[in-house]
Amino acid sequence: MIVRMVLVVLAALVTLVSGAWGAMALWYQLPGGAVVRMLGSAVWIVVVIALAAITISRRSWLPLGAYVAMYAVLLGWWVSIAPSNQRIWADDVSRPLVGKVVGNEVTLDNVRNFNWRSDTDYDARWETRHYDLDHLASADAVLSYWSSKAIAHAMISFGFDDGSHVVFSVEIRKQRGQQYSAIGGFFKQFETALVAADERDIIRVRTNVRGEDDYLYPLRMNKAAMRALFLSYVHAANTLAGTPAFYNTITSNCTTIVYRMARQIDPGLPWDIRLLMTGYLPGYLHDAGAVDQSVPVDELRRRGRVTERARNTTAGDDFSRAIRAGME
Repeated sequence: MIVRMVLVVLAALVTLVSGAWGAMALWYQLPGGAVVRMLGSAVWIVVVIALAAITISRRSWLPLGAYVAMYAVLLGWWVSIAPSNQRIWADDVSRPLVGKVVGNEVTLDNVRNFNWRSDTDYDARWETRHYDLDHLASADAVLSYWSSKAIAHAMISFGFDDGSHVVFSVEIRKQRGQQYSAIGGFFKQFETALVAADERDIIRVRTNVRGEDDYLYPLRMNKAAMRALFLSYVHAANTLAGTPAFYNTITSNCTTIVYRMARQIDPGLPWDIRLLMTGYLPGYLHDAGAVDQSVPVDELRRRGRVTERARNTTAGDDFSRAIRAGME
């Protein structure tokens, strides 16, 4: 009797969770407009509830078997949904980053250098830039907060001894007119984009246009590690250009991809919940010795806040130098 009750409870939980997932999958991926997606999700929910009710009322496992078969069909359809590089993309992610490495020389095509006046008003510029890894001088983690203390977008900025910088950022590749959805990020709503951009573009648009709060943390890395991480980004960009991938809010986002690349350099780098709760990433970097440990994390945050400095820059300023003023 007890075993039967446990099995019933487990079956109910599995059905509830899988049924909810199926409804969300249909809502986000069923072909057609909002009405079609709403009807598809509603029909799925009604059928799941009906099968559960029949199972309980008739004390029969046959309706559960029917649900398993129905769910298998749903999973087959889900697996068939493949990422693509051929969509009508939003302008800021419209071109794929590709890189060519010859010895110490790296050529990046489609480096973004937009001049942003608002999210819908900008001068679009895509450039080819050349970098000599022998002159690679610094790597900084950039965190941009837009909603809460727990959530931030993470980027890595590489600096060279001539004062130039390039920022790599793993982002959702939105289609034109599409809006970001954290929940949609679990349901194949977005492909992944790896953007390389000028700091004046990718940091300033967040601080000055979108009202986000940005922090910069110099990383403690030797040149060999910096070089390896830079090349990891180039390799990842080339892979995405040839083989598109879906963005996932948890498993394939702006921080987890960086972590996987960093693990290739340092296999002992520990996993931590702060890799998901990206707003708390500075504490993780401090504990791992990736930033200056001679001062507390709060002091690093105070020094690293670049928001006001970015907002005070003008068109003729050296943006990268201006946002780093007073960080020593």
